[in-house]
Amino acid sequence: MKQTINIFWFRRDLRLEDNHGFFEALKSDKPVLPIFIFDNTILSKLPKDDARVTFIHESLQEMREVLEIKYNSVIAIYHGTPENIYKALIENYTIDTVYTNSDYEPYAISRDKKIKTLLESEGITFKAFKDQVVFERNEIVKKDGSAYKVYTPFSRVWLDEYKRNGITYYPSEERLNNTFKSSELQNLTLEDIGFKEAKVKIAPYTVTPTLIADYEATRNFPAQDNTSKLGPHLRFGTVSVRKMVNEASKQQNITFLKELIWREFFMQILWHFPHTAEESFKPKYERIEWRNNETEFKAWCEGKTGYPLVDAGMRQLNQTGFMHNRIRMLVGSFLCKHLLIDWRLGEAYFALKLHDYEMSSNIGNWQWVAGCGVDAAPYFRIFNPTTQIDKFDKQHNYIKKWVPDYQELTYPTPIVDHKTARERCLKVYKTAVS
Repeated sequence: MKQTINIFWFRRDLRLEDNHGFFEALKSDKPVLPIFIFDNTILSKLPKDDARVTFIHESLQEMREVLEIKYNSVIAIYHGTPENIYKALIENYTIDTVYTNSDYEPYAISRDKKIKTLLESEGITFKAFKDQVVFERNEIVKKDGSAYKVYTPFSRVWLDEYKRNGITYYPSEERLNNTFKSSELQNLTLEDIGFKEAKVKIAPYTVTPTLIADYEATRNFPAQDNTSKLGPHLRFGTVSVRKMVNEASKQQNITFLKELIWREFFMQILWHFPHTAEESFKPKYERIEWRNNETEFKAWCEGKTGYPLVDAGMRQLNQTGFMHNRIRMLVGSFLCKHLLIDWRLGEAYFALKLHDYEMSSNIGNWQWVAGCGVDAAPYFRIFNPTTQIDKFDKQHNYIKKWVPDYQELTYPTPIVDHKTARERCLKVYKTAVS
């Protein structure tokens, strides 16, 4: 007779401690089989040396090792479509309940709906819990139940709720003894899923009291590189957002905490307005006549626009999978407004390259610079890529690092004149939105 078990499905929560769904599963009276599925639907869109896939694989192996050494258990790792994997699991085990943590992106919502239907048709319960955010979905909304479309009032209510109710931790690490006992469960190498180890690795994060305290004073200067590198770790859940919010809230200066709130603001926007994954939040901006010049887009991607600060950002992205936040705004604005290239093309390029790519934040920020999103910069706000150097890289240290050829004869001349591009942009946008 097959043993009755519960399953915990790891996705964007690659840690054993303070993991809400895992904690709920481990509290149950049945042994918990932890699983991870390398989903073909997601993998098929990625380059074969994608650093994020290497990072996920390494994180899973570290977790497996802890479970094996201490608890004679492991995480079973599969590759395929979630539907097919669950059909096989149903054949092999008597499953009572599948536990997981909620995911709010459009693909994830549709995937989970299908899996829930499949499981329920077999008499299996599907339970999902809030884990990757402090507040989700409809928890921070206006009094009439509608979504906030402006960050400032959203953040005010978010902070009030947080101060009033605090944070609940879920000590899953204390209950790991209730994992399914077997060290024979399926493991996979990167090669097994058709990938190879990435040459560029995802950097560890740094969140110290000093970094948080100094964040407001230093965050706009890319040469100082005083950023936490926390993005990928929140994206894949190798660190608990509750832990980070708690650390940030201990400081007098809450600028760092507000960045974590921005993340949740954009998540609830995508959840309330899923059309923004592909369309402008403000419909009239769909009327913009983008030029979408392929040669200029290629120059932007390669960091060969002739504007050193723009090129520095793009070269940093291409070489490291990271770009400083201040520079992200500049390169985004340059693409949409100087070159009149559709924000969706820039968003897709970032999705391919950024280690910390998070759909909601990426779309939210791209629509912000293009002027077409919620709480967006007005369309006539056009960053000057030359004066931005005086403000944020006066000694040219950031530029020298990433564009060492910027004073050489071989460095390209600007692909567009700032004044001409600005006037063209204002004319095209005004025609579209007026």
